[in-house]
Amino acid sequence: MSSRRQFLKTMPVAVVASLATVPAWRGAYAAAPTLDEAEPQAVKLGYKADTRKVDQARYPRHAASQTCANCQLFQEGANPATGGCVLFGDKQVAAAGWCSSWEQG
Repeated sequence: MSSRRQFLKTMPVAVVASLATVPAWRGAYAAAPTLDEAEPQAVKLGYKADTRKVDQARYPRHAASQTCANCQLFQEGANPATGGCVLFGDKQVAAAGWCSSWEQG
């Protein structure tokens, strides 16, 4: 009986503590480094920080209207010019960027 009572006493503290970490996590994500076009994963996927600089000969399916911001894999961040991408881990990508894995969002 005392273990149930002890559990019920500590549950609110655990919930509050876990919620307190959410703003800290979001702040850390917002401060993530920006993806460099020269990084191996970026090169492999043809990432460009500016969709207008994509090589049309190499990526004929690319359209100027395709940007990271309207890609299904893009995750908006605190800064409207950048955001996260599930393909590039903790790196921020340019909202105006593009890569060959672009999917209609």
